Formats: sequence, C-alpha cells, structure tokens
Amino acid sequence: MLLKRIYDDALAQASWLVGCQATGTALVIDANRDVAQYLRAADADGMRITHVTETHIHADFVSGSRELAQVTGAELLLSAEGGPDWLYAFADEANATLLHDGDRFMVGNVRLEVIHTPGHTPEHITLLLTDTPAGDRLMGAFTGDFVFVGDVGRPDLLERAAGVANTMEAGAQALYASIQRFKQFPDYIQIWPGHGAGSACGKSLGAVPTSTLGYEKLVNWGLTATDAGEFVRLVLDGQPEPPAYFAHMKRINREGPSALGGLPRPDRLAPGPLVEVLARGMTVIDTRRTADFSARHVPGTINLPANKNLSTYAGSVLPFDVPYYLICDEPAQEVAARAARDLALVGYDRVMGTFGPDAIDHWQKAGRALGSVTQLAPDDVATRLARGEVRVIDVRKRSEWDAGHIPGVEHIPLAELAARIDEIPTDRPIVMQCQGGGRSAIAASVLRARGFSAVDNLAGGFTAWTAAGLPVEKPTTADVA
Repeated sequence: MLLKRIYDDALAQASWLVGCQATGTALVIDANRDVAQYLRAADADGMRITHVTETHIHADFVSGSRELAQVTGAELLLSAEGGPDWLYAFADEANATLLHDGDRFMVGNVRLEVIHTPGHTPEHITLLLTDTPAGDRLMGAFTGDFVFVGDVGRPDLLERAAGVANTMEAGAQALYASIQRFKQFPDYIQIWPGHGAGSACGKSLGAVPTSTLGYEKLVNWGLTATDAGEFVRLVLDGQPEPPAYFAHMKRINREGPSALGGLPRPDRLAPGPLVEVLARGMTVIDTRRTADFSARHVPGTINLPANKNLSTYAGSVLPFDVPYYLICDEPAQEVAARAARDLALVGYDRVMGTFGPDAIDHWQKAGRALGSVTQLAPDDVATRLARGEVRVIDVRKRSEWDAGHIPGVEHIPLAELAARIDEIPTDRPIVMQCQGGGRSAIAASVLRARGFSAVDNLAGGFTAWTAAGLPVEKPTTADVA
C-alpha cells in the first residue's frame, strides 16, 4: 500500500492519496482545486487515480473532487448522510456513488469502510482503512474535520458562517456522540486528519501531521471529555470568527464547484492602465510586504501580502466573486502566479492581470500622490487615545480580545470588518491594532480603500503595547458570560 499526504500551507489543509501498489490504482481524499498536484503525485509512483472522495462539504476551500474525477475518469464517491438538506446537489449529474454509514469499497486490495461522524457538519464521514494483504485489522482512519491532532472539528460553522440558526448546540452534541463511537475502535489505529495548525476549522490544532487514536485519547481535550454538557460548552467556547468566505464555500461545494481547468496565470500589464482600473472601481490587491505598502502605495489598493495567510485574509476582507488585479514585487509573474493560485483555492477565480512595482513609480511620476500608513509607537497612541484624539479599533479574534485588550478601544474582528465598516465613525483619526501589527495593517488598507482618509496602524500591535508597560483591561466573568 502507498500513502501520501499532500499538504497545502495556504489552507493548512491535507489531502490524502492512497494507492494499491499491486494493482496500480489510487484514491484521493479531500482534493482542493489544484488538481494537477494529485496527478503528479500519482504519476510519480506509477499510480492511476480510479477513485475520488471527500469527508464532507468543505467550508474553507473550493473542493477539487468533482474536477479531479472528471479529469481522471475516476469514480466519485460522496456522502449521502446528514438528511436531505445536506445531500450534494450535483451528485446525480456527476454520476457519483453515494456513501452511507457501514458501506465498504475497494481500491485494489485496500478496503475503505464508511462511518458517519456528524458534528462538524451533518453529512461528515470518516473512512477506515484496512490494507487487506497485511491482514484484516484496521490500519487507520481518514478523519477529515472530525478529529484532528490535539483538537476536534468545530460544530458552529453552520450557524456562525452559513447562517443556519440554532445548529451550534445540536452540532456539538452530535460531535460528542460521534467521538464516543469513534473511541471504541482500537487504540493502535492511525489518525490522518484533514487539517493542521493554522486552520480555522478548529481552535487548537496541532502541527504534528498524524497521530494515533490511543494517543489522542490521552491528550486531546475533545476525546478526554466524559461529560456531554461540559464538552458542548468547551467546544463552542473560544472558536475563532470564521472568515466571511466560508458561507460561500459551503454553498459552492454543495451545489457543485465549477471546473477551474488549470491554475490561473495572470498576464503582466503595462503600468499605465492601473489608473483606469482604479477609476472603474475595480479591486486591486497589493501583495507587497506590509512595510513596503505602508511606506508608499497607490491609493485605493488593498494590502494583502503574498504569504501563506493570503487566502484566509482575502476571504475575510474581500467581496466574493469579483474581478481583481494584483500588484506584485519582482519577479512579478512568479509572485502573481502563486497568489492567483492561493486565491483561486478559495473561489477568487477572476484575476484580470498583474502589475509590477513599476506601476507605483509610474503613478507617482505622473504627478499623482501616493498613500502611506503611519506606524505609530505605543506611547504615542496611548497619549492620543487618552486625549480623545484618535479612535483605536482592535481587529483581533474574540479569544485574543478576552485575554486582554487596550482600555477604551473598540473591537471589530478582521473577519467582520467588511460587513461592519459602516459602524465606524469618521469623527476623528483611526488607529488599527492587532496582536503584532500585520492584520491591523491589512485592516488599515481596507478602510483607506473605502474612503477613510486618516487611518494609521499601531506598530507592533498589542504585543508592543504590553512590552511598553501600558495598561491592559480584561473582561470580567459577567462580561464574558
């Protein structure tokens, strides 16, 4: 048997390729839209992808399962659990095989058994693997977003991201029941989860790629909990705010993702058209480093640095399904190709072209003013805040805010900023603040692009504030309740 973990840092997401070396056939589990990577992985070991499946309807990326099955001619297998509201709408059209609890299927000599593990989502399934030439004992479980290393899947996304009211507690109770069932399997089985550290599909995922059920029963808080009520309270407490794009992903992946047909490779544009692009109100993403954007940028552009957080932050602040342009440092085409790939993974397909850094120089040489974001020292912000001269907005997660915050500041998590931007008064200059200065710099660029003229950033964020010995406020127990 062959087993490969194909991990995407931008999504903190793991796909799995399982191959039977005797027959040369392979299964891919939880594919994202970069389908070529699975073809390369299979080809490298002389495998042919004959089966494609996924553990659930994903909320954090556009599924590539349908397209991968189309490209390879593989059998597409999809969960039929969770009730009529959670059936894949495209299953008949895609000629998919529907999976139920207790079903088994073979990939060569490798046997997969389906168990229904609702909680994270109603239709979620886990796949138990047996390498039959080695014996009849289970080897491991592909747990998707059900059980992670050190954590369990969050059951609140249907309500908090997709707007399905009154589902959090029921989901948490279902998750607890699924865990109790899963704990009955042998301790030695391996756990192969669908995400690693950094994913918003849990709150404390470990960075170790795999584990065993026995180990997780010892150290994973979700598996050590023995009281259902306490588990429900703990699993719902402290979950990070889901990026706004999660709601769109659920809908797209249920209704049927369109085929990407290869990763986007935006054309390099001359610097001049940037003027017209912005005049038409188009979205322009400046992917340069925060420090470079703060020093000088074209007004109206949004700063989303081209790093592993690009997908998540874009999904938090950008309107969905809009055409967009990129500004990239040299080598601009290389940076743009990677950025466009990461954005396409979360549904931002419509990249219209990329500008190099010469577009910024061209803008300035034509006599147009450049923008800048001042990085304010903590002492300076403290003085201005005490005088009532500035309004400070903390864009950290709720759990970070609850752990301690600057007295007298407002709290709007970055994931909610775009939806709540009309709540922000313009009666005084604004200073954005996060933990270390990165997310707040993005937030400052969003406000400036939306017409806020006086927006700066707290350099070093809350970390620098506390290091300077400035006052910190924590909510009381009553406030948290």
